[in-house]
Amino acid sequence: MAQRAQAKVVIVGTGFGGLGQAIQLTRAGITDFIILEKAHEVGGTWRDNSYPGCACDIQSHMYSFSYEQNPEWSRAFSGQPEIFEYLRGVAAKHGLYEKIHFGVEMAGARWDEDEGRWYVYSTTGDEYVGQFLVSGVGGLHIPQIPELPGIERFRGPTFHSARWDHDVDLTGKRVAVVGTGASAIQFVPRIAPDVAGLTVFQRTPPWIMPKPDHAMPEWTRSLFRSVPWVQRAYRYLLYWMLEVRALGFNGHPALMKAGELLAKRHIRKHVSDPQLRAKLTPDYTMGCKRVLISNDYYPALTRDNVDVVTEGVREVREHSVVDSAGVEHPADVLIYGTGFHVTDAFDYLDITGAEGRNLAKVWREEGMQTHNGITVAGFPNLFFLLGPNTALGHNSVVFMIEQQAKYVVDAVRLADAHDAAALDVRKDVQERFQSDIQRKLNNGVWTTGGCTSWYLDSQGVNRTIWPGFTWRYWLKTRKVDPSEYRVIGRGGSAGSAAGSATGSATGSATATYGR
Repeated sequence: MAQRAQAKVVIVGTGFGGLGQAIQLTRAGITDFIILEKAHEVGGTWRDNSYPGCACDIQSHMYSFSYEQNPEWSRAFSGQPEIFEYLRGVAAKHGLYEKIHFGVEMAGARWDEDEGRWYVYSTTGDEYVGQFLVSGVGGLHIPQIPELPGIERFRGPTFHSARWDHDVDLTGKRVAVVGTGASAIQFVPRIAPDVAGLTVFQRTPPWIMPKPDHAMPEWTRSLFRSVPWVQRAYRYLLYWMLEVRALGFNGHPALMKAGELLAKRHIRKHVSDPQLRAKLTPDYTMGCKRVLISNDYYPALTRDNVDVVTEGVREVREHSVVDSAGVEHPADVLIYGTGFHVTDAFDYLDITGAEGRNLAKVWREEGMQTHNGITVAGFPNLFFLLGPNTALGHNSVVFMIEQQAKYVVDAVRLADAHDAAALDVRKDVQERFQSDIQRKLNNGVWTTGGCTSWYLDSQGVNRTIWPGFTWRYWLKTRKVDPSEYRVIGRGGSAGSAAGSATGSATGSATATYGR
């Protein structure tokens, strides 16, 4: 029998985004919220991705909540099990498990203009009603699986790195890996020593830098435990070290040349074969695609049982993969390391806003457009965490999520201050934000670097990256600017949030909101 639940705020997802939003609401005294989670445990991408070698490529002391510092990180760059456990601990500490509805996958949502509420429905028919809807699902949760000709004939196991099949024993097997992105460079070195043969199909080589990873000494962890401000200072140091990298990404690609020299030296150090070295050396500017870090990927590719193929896949047969040159490569298992749907990650959601507008349809026609990567014109009280154009290539996305979660809290307070039903970002404000951000992106390495990446949508427009310093994003989202929103009253009337009104609580909601 279908269930129905109601709350002031409905949050979707329990990764860093969803948990962080719930914590910020609680700290603000807003406890009337529920969290929907399709799985049966928290963790988001750090729950789903359990492939061998899975780890973060931002230092753990930065890739964590600023208000929940962990002095016990075992390494500078922690692995998936440790990050997963961190998120579980955070959820338990803040009493969030009792707020989570597990096993509930959001299928879509509908804005009721008369009631001023979102009706969220699940794949099983359950219904959740809330004044505010916060999407914390992010953009890296739907695996991108290419349509390989003949794949239906393949007799062996096939799976994506984000859905790793731990029941498949790779020992002594001939394995084909399609893709050489962030996940593949982590799991390839882990499986290479165990398999009989490993064929890596590479379309475009990534730029790979040495990974400055190391174990955190016990004395350091003890110091962080006993003197927390020292860990905070260490975090600040990491933040600014990472932040300065934004210069090279944003309009100063010449600065990436120094990084390219280090990366090429990294290749020369580990790869002596000139032909293999040529295959692994990118021909585009560093930063155009995601820059990766690894110390063991290149050595793994030099093993006698590993072959790197750059010709592409022509077809898949029962027990092999044939490249575009007609060479057949035997395979017992096929693993996709092909990343995720990003610029179309929300197409599967049936979200209907004001005047019956469908979000997926609007974004297909106009491109993924938001204001600050958080709100969308025509979709009142809908908020995205780590939404379009707020992902990073140089620093921790957890920093971005924290600013967005605080922004949402401020928006809820703004609506409450007016006793209003909803906030709807003005269309001209959203267009101005988009114009500004795309102008900056046009000068960035993602556009000028000579590559095609998953940052770009089907029209070649970057809908993924924030083009600039994260401290600028912090400044921009520190407070909700009332003049940027229409306030929709309880009776459905609307007005400027920056104006003044003499109407009642159920009439025009245009009372002044103090900054």
